[in-house]
Amino acid sequence: MNVALYARVSTADKGQDPQMQLRELREYCERRGWAVTGEYVDVGVSGAKDSRPELNRLMADANRRKFDAVVVWRFDRFARSVSHLLRALETFRSLGIEFVSYSEAIDTSTPVGKMTFTVLGAVAELERSLIVERVRAGVRNARAKGKRLGRPKVAVDRARIASLRSTGASWRAISTELGVSLGTLHRLCSKIPSELPAASL
Repeated sequence: MNVALYARVSTADKGQDPQMQLRELREYCERRGWAVTGEYVDVGVSGAKDSRPELNRLMADANRRKFDAVVVWRFDRFARSVSHLLRALETFRSLGIEFVSYSEAIDTSTPVGKMTFTVLGAVAELERSLIVERVRAGVRNARAKGKRLGRPKVAVDRARIASLRSTGASWRAISTELGVSLGTLHRLCSKIPSELPAASL
């Protein structure tokens, strides 16, 4: 099996060398009889970032099917969060690429690894559902208390609009004067006396 190795050290990892991660990963692959076809190493890049030069290159090569599996030293060296990890694993699964985390002993090519991935996905889905339900409950509670939701209504002085129009002011000038959008003014056009003279924008 052809595999790609990914390693990362951040600016906070003082004195750390990515070669330590790579050395252990190479030895692991050698024991399993896997051929390392590419190494992707981000140095001095925070794990909080979704976008990293070498990680981006790895994902691009994954889409080109340049390897059969991705091997990392530890989850936190690869993904910034569980949701980021799951998105990457979903991408790998759709491409038929396995994922191995050396320190956590997770290998999606094995039954246990597949089960772990399924559990992680279920937990993430549950979390999303709970967030949606909390938001809906908050909206229901606010409505029950009589609170108005959404954008506040814009109070527009129609008499003032009529006065400005009677002087020949354009809709754009009125919009600037009153601090409301042109769209709002146009919606009110039909409600303003029709005898007012038209003016260009």
